[in-house]
Amino acid sequence: MPLIRFDKVSLAYGHRPLLKNAQLEIRRGERVCLLGRNGEGKSSLIRLMSGEATPDDGSIWIRPGARIAHLAQEVSPDSDETVFDIVAGGLAGIGQLISQYHHTAIELAQAPTPALTQRLAELQHALEAGDGWSLEQRVEMVLSRLNLNGDISMHALSGGWRRRVMLGRALVCEPDLLLLDEPTNHLDIEVITWLEEFLMNYSGALLFVSHDRAFLKRLATRIVELDRGALTSWPGNYDDYLRRKQDQLATEAQHNALFDKKLSQEEAWIRQGVKARRTRNEGRVRALEALRETRRQRRERVGKVDLRLEQGETSGQLVFEAEHVDFNFGDTAVIKDFSVRIMRGDRIGIVGPNGAGKSTLIKLLLGELAPTRGQLRRGTKLQVAYFDQQRELLEPNAMLMDSVGEGSHTVTINGRSQHVAGYLQSFLFPPERLRSPVSTLSGGERNRLMLARLFARPANLLVMDEPTNDLDVETLELLEELLFEYQGTLLLVSHDRAFLDNAVTSTLVFESNGRVGEYVGGYTDWLRQKKPPPKSEALAKTDKTAPAPETLRAKTRKLSYKEQRELDALPKKIETLEAEQTRLQASASVPAFYQQAANDISAALARLEILTRELENCYARWAELESQNK
Repeated sequence: MPLIRFDKVSLAYGHRPLLKNAQLEIRRGERVCLLGRNGEGKSSLIRLMSGEATPDDGSIWIRPGARIAHLAQEVSPDSDETVFDIVAGGLAGIGQLISQYHHTAIELAQAPTPALTQRLAELQHALEAGDGWSLEQRVEMVLSRLNLNGDISMHALSGGWRRRVMLGRALVCEPDLLLLDEPTNHLDIEVITWLEEFLMNYSGALLFVSHDRAFLKRLATRIVELDRGALTSWPGNYDDYLRRKQDQLATEAQHNALFDKKLSQEEAWIRQGVKARRTRNEGRVRALEALRETRRQRRERVGKVDLRLEQGETSGQLVFEAEHVDFNFGDTAVIKDFSVRIMRGDRIGIVGPNGAGKSTLIKLLLGELAPTRGQLRRGTKLQVAYFDQQRELLEPNAMLMDSVGEGSHTVTINGRSQHVAGYLQSFLFPPERLRSPVSTLSGGERNRLMLARLFARPANLLVMDEPTNDLDVETLELLEELLFEYQGTLLLVSHDRAFLDNAVTSTLVFESNGRVGEYVGGYTDWLRQKKPPPKSEALAKTDKTAPAPETLRAKTRKLSYKEQRELDALPKKIETLEAEQTRLQASASVPAFYQQAANDISAALARLEILTRELENCYARWAELESQNK
């Protein structure tokens, strides 16, 4: 039985449909990644699932008693509530009792009074009646796993830490269906890795929106794409989706070309004049009208962002040089004995836990802060463009045009003057949105606006603090291409592992006690280069039990007749399994698949899982036999 089912659901904002007769089912144990371009309506679909919005048409069925929790895309606003209060609030009514007990116990410990003692006893009784103690332990466990201090106020936390708190609020109720909208935004790599492990073992169902390709590749068991109001299910992993989506788009383009050719021929026929009107077939005229209506209702795929960067003048060869730099906040050492030389054209990634000092390091390099000790030199002719992860440089009440043009109607890109309206259209902002306030934009649209603002200024030093948050994957890949071709210097703070691998040439990593290490390459290169932790006794014991050289040599013996026959048969077996897998994936990717009987759906999906495991075993066995056959 599914946890949730969409049956011909439609939703529109104004004249633009976000969903049209959408069909979708999610079952327990599935990890579904929802993909789609910015502005397609992914967050709106999640709000429909969570009950925060209602459809214009169609029905949404939720299994009776099922618990649904939602982590929203935007970080919560500043609040005077403590972290404990926010996380406990995910338990609805009992959460308030747990928070009251927590605060009363703290007050009683600090200044005991008979009134507080009486109040604590009343809260204890209420918690015992509602199984509150086990739930209170669950709150403490989530706080511990996310490394959160429950007594800190929300307004004292950075965006990354607030994101952790809201994640804890979503996790604490142990929902049957967990809805995560860009869960990795503002999280550091350590917490992202923990979250991956947690969700891999999560017993309920998961639907998540994410641009983080490493995250979705590891987690997703099914891809659901929202494209021009339609939901399409793609069983399998992200790589399967990319391959089959490319084939689908090619087929769609071919069908549209044939349709447009037929429409053009019919339009030419209807305009032939008197001779055509005398012999005109009324059925053919009606068919032409139907073709016109079909063409009018066709929704074209959203175009790609046209990313172009205004190049500044060439900076000096040396951009930054730091020698034994320290920086302290009071008695706290943030950066210790930091030395680096950054040359023109270097693309530097900066990696570290939230609060480690990444923004502080950038401010030191840019001269906004002075080092406590050491020498720091800056190069000449630096033109800096800064991308702020909190988007604080955007005025919420300003119009989109004013945010980029700053009072001017034109911008200059690579020496050519261009109207702001045309420039913003290249970032997929239609003319009717240009006079809308910034506050009406979604997270992804604000990021695109920040990129438009950033790239309209001449710069030879790009400083980008988490630029990938909320961007769709296609725009993210275009940004990677732009940075790859950029001739200036790049400082990139990011927790997106794939983006770091594709965009930077070296990485500064915040290690322990304020130390910053420098490594060649991106994130994956750093993992290979970093020093391994000291071996434990258990690991040393495991090393001692490694097979002897004689055993290893025995594994490379010549294949027996039976094993050789098995090796010869494996390619054909793999081909047969892959053909069946492709056939099942194709049938499961159409909406009609989920309109079958529940047993048929379960059987097909179970067979897909079996095929995947069998293929993995076949490939592993093939590699094993091949290695022995050398």
